[in-house]
Amino acid sequence: MTTAPVASSTVHRLHRVEAAAEVLNIKRTTAYEEIRLGRLRTVRIGRRRLVPSEYIDDYVELLKREAEAAA
Repeated sequence: MTTAPVASSTVHRLHRVEAAAEVLNIKRTTAYEEIRLGRLRTVRIGRRRLVPSEYIDDYVELLKREAEAAA
């Protein structure tokens, strides 16, 4: 009996700031500025600052609400 290789489809729930910026299609410096302003939230593990997936979703929702309010 042989086993087929299992595809590794790891879904990351915590993203480095650079990776979160890439997901959001913004520059790294913009991501850090949004974090500084409190608009993009993060968590800390030791010295590392990470962005949970749900905080990325929250940030997108914030941008959508702001766009609707401006219209």
